Order: sequence, then structure tokens, then C-alpha cells
Amino acid sequence: MIDPITLSVIQAGLAQVCDEMDLAFSRAAFSPVIAEANDRSDGIYGAEDGSLIAQGAGGLPVFVGTMQASTAHLIRRIASGETPAPKPGDIYIVNDPYLGGTHLMDVRFARPFYRGGEIFCWLSNTGHWPDTGGSVPGGFSASATAVEQEGLRLPPVRLFKEGALDEEIYAIICSNIRVADQRIGDVKAQAAALDVGAARLEALLDRYGDDVVREAIDALRERAETQMRASIDEIADGTYASIAWIDSDGVVNEPLAIRLKVTKTRGHLRFDFGESSPPCQGPMNSVRATTLSSVYLAMRHIFPEVPISAGAFEPLEVTGIAGTFLDAEYPRPVSGCAAEVSQRIAEAVFAAVVQALPGRVTAAPAGTSGNFALGGHDPARGRDFVMYQLSGGGYGGNADHDGLANGCSTIGISKAPPIEIMEQNFPVLYHRYALREGSGGAGKHRGGLGLDYEVELLRGEARASFVMDHGRFGPQGALGGEDGAVNEVEVWQGGVRHVPEHLSKAQDIPLTAGDRVRVKTPGGGGYGDPADRDPALVAEDKRLGRV
Repeated sequence: MIDPITLSVIQAGLAQVCDEMDLAFSRAAFSPVIAEANDRSDGIYGAEDGSLIAQGAGGLPVFVGTMQASTAHLIRRIASGETPAPKPGDIYIVNDPYLGGTHLMDVRFARPFYRGGEIFCWLSNTGHWPDTGGSVPGGFSASATAVEQEGLRLPPVRLFKEGALDEEIYAIICSNIRVADQRIGDVKAQAAALDVGAARLEALLDRYGDDVVREAIDALRERAETQMRASIDEIADGTYASIAWIDSDGVVNEPLAIRLKVTKTRGHLRFDFGESSPPCQGPMNSVRATTLSSVYLAMRHIFPEVPISAGAFEPLEVTGIAGTFLDAEYPRPVSGCAAEVSQRIAEAVFAAVVQALPGRVTAAPAGTSGNFALGGHDPARGRDFVMYQLSGGGYGGNADHDGLANGCSTIGISKAPPIEIMEQNFPVLYHRYALREGSGGAGKHRGGLGLDYEVELLRGEARASFVMDHGRFGPQGALGGEDGAVNEVEVWQGGVRHVPEHLSKAQDIPLTAGDRVRVKTPGGGGYGDPADRDPALVAEDKRLGRV
């Protein structure tokens, strides 16, 4: 039996392998959304079933479950002969949402790691490409009714064969996406990150031996399950219900409901979504892997001390999603699933579990990534561009303190790229980038403030698209706290102000030089009765313009 010290060292070593992959990926990538915003993740997965072994601390939490699912799908397809078997140095590329993915812009690489001529594990990563084709620049088609309108869908194929880039497959990809000449930087960065991971993992295995590391992996999975069951037992047995609302699907201007019942029995949680809305016409469907991963990451927020491992997911059962918009099947559009629907799922989990664990769970955070894509032609540089902007919002208040202002999304640690980088790379000028005063929900502990930014197209022509949420309903307050402010989007064309029909969703809005877009992101929900707030904190809020 492995001793605790060795187990702890190997656990840290596996995490370090993933952290170095994350760092290498961001440092080498060309696209600001990866290089600056860190919209990416790297991990290690089991050779037989693709189960999660380790993931970097700097990777997006929503990819915890989806990369596990996509690796498992790849392994099954190889076993069935649908996908060619690998050789050392091969790297598969896949972005198919229905094969354990998210939206098409999240492109996954997977590489088998060999020891002694056999696959020891898989190294995998995901990076958000700024464009994968489709009807609008950036892929966020708010009015898509089929996945083909959202971009190029890739089944698992070997983009690298025995270490060499397959130029024919790469040419097919480049022929179907915008600003293709810039993708080689992201492709090589993504592959290089896996090379770094292979080298670091090789060193770890050489130091401790294959059998010892295998034993450690099994022990870590078992311990993660044990810890999660022990954490779950902090919740009293019973059923806790909640509802989270999505503004609309982008096509039909009616809200979608996520209805959740969380049932606790000894060491086990069942998440029943059976009364949620049916599949929708627009891109706010979620694929199964993203739905499951959203539940997993929500529980990671509540119990952050539980190690990241497939074992932590085993006490969590997700039911009732079949026949709802939370289990999309081909050809349902899904561009909003990873960045938006996933956060509504997490919000539903928070709203249910806060009833049982008020000291651990926050009020609802802003819960939108603020997906804003702008694509067009820059006449000064003589080239096309695709700009992708994500943004933060307020966190919910909690039992101990007010919510964080302008925090990253619930599903990740992606940060907005610095405006200096955006202005350097694209023909835009930011006139405003500030905290949104008064946006946090009132409560004993106030919700954090959202963001208020305004950007102008300086030259040429472009098309703007938005896939956001919380434009109709603000983030939920908890235990008597008030909701945070809703998302607001304004477009100024020729000096005339327009608000999208679907409030937080629109596509193909034509912009010319001088036109502007202003976005005010949601504040977090308040926690507890506002009447119980410390009068000194109320005075400070007023003095600083927070309310």
C-alpha cells in the first residue's frame, strides 16, 4: 500500500504536469482569447475509460467533465473501429458537441501517452478558437436552428500522425474557417502543450515507477469519492427544489426553465432535471456532457477541498435530462451551451443547495460569459479579423461577506483580455471599462458589481453577434437577498440607439466606423435580508457609489 507522503507528492506531481501544459498553451498561442483570457484547459485521462486523473488548477472547470467524456468517446470509437487506432506521436482533433463536447469553438486535442509500447494514459486539452466557420464570425449565431450554421464539426481525426501535421486535414479545416492564417499558431501551441505534458509525465514515472504511479492514481480516485460522500453528508436528507431561467433561445422569444430537484440520501446526491423545458429551436440547447459537467463544477464550488478526480463525480447522479433542452441531440444548435446554459445549471444547483448549506453556498453570480463576437475587415491592415470578447460580472453575496466585483464566469477562470491587447489587435477603441455601479443585489451581504464597457469600431465594416444571458431575469438572491441587475446591451448605429429584441442575444448586426456597442453585465445576487445589513456598510456603499 502506497504511503501518504508518496501519494501526496505524486498527486502534486500530476497536477504540476497539467499546470505546465496550461502555461505552455497560453504562452505559445496566437489568439488573445487563449493567450490572454486563458480560455483553455489541460488534463490527464485514463487509458481504458478516459476517466479524469488530473487537471490543471488554471484550467476552465467546465472542461472537467467534458474532456473526460470526449476522451471516453474517442477510446470507444477506436475500440469499435470507427476511428483509426493511434501510434506514438499521434494527436487527435475533435470538436463534435455530441461526442462529449461543448460548443464548436472549443477544440480538443487528445494524445495517447505510451510506456513500454502500451498506452499508459491520455493527455488532452481544449482551446477556444476565435472562429470555426458558420454563419457569423466567432461562431455565436444567436439565431441558429441547426449545428451546421454554427461552424465546422469535426469527428475525432488524427491531425498529427507520428508527430507530423497532416497538411491535408489542416487544409480542410483552414478552408472552412475565417482568419485561417492565424490558426497555425494556436494549433502548434495546443500540440506543444501536450509535448510538454508528455515530457513532464515521463520524468514523474521514471522517478517513482509505473506501478507506484498507477497505485497512486487508483488511491486518489478512491479518496476523492470518499471525500465527496463525506462532504455530501453535511446536507440533511431530503429534497431541495429550485428554478433557473434562461432569457430565450435566440429564436423564440420566451424563457426556458431549468427545474431541478436535488435529493440527498446517505453519501449520494441525485439531480433531477425532469421538469425542465423541452429542446429549443435556437442555440441554447446543452449537450449531455456539458450538463453533467455543469453539475460537477457547481459541486466543486461548494466543496472545493475535494480533489479533482473522476472519483469525486461518482456520488453525483444526474437524471431526467432526456427529452429536455439539457440533452441536445444532432442537429440541435448548441453555441450557447458551454458559456451560458452551463451557468444557469450551476445557478439552479446553488439555489437548491443553499437551502441546506447556507454557510457554504453563495447567492447566484452574474452567470454569463458575455459572449460578444465582432468580425469584419480592417482596411488599414488589409486583412480580415474576428474579435471575441468575454467579460466578468458580480459574484453573489455569501454568509461571510459581499460578492466579488467583476469576477470571472461560474464555469471558468477565463479573464477578459486587456483592452490594450484588444485595441492593438483589432480596429476598436474602448471608451469605457468600469465597474457597473448599483448592479449588485441588496442583502445582508450585497452582491458584487458587474462590468460596464463601451467599444467603438474605428474603421472598416464589421458584424456583431451576442450570445449572453440574464437580460430578462437578474441573478437570484438567496435567503431573502434581492436579485442582481440584469444584463443590458445597447448598439449605436449612425448615432441611433438599438436594443436587441432578445435583450441578450442577437447576430449579424452591421457596424460601420464610429458605431458603438455598450454592455452592462449583471451584478451578483444579494444574500440575506437587506434590513440586516450593517448600517456602516450601507453608508460606505452609498459613499463609494456602489448602490
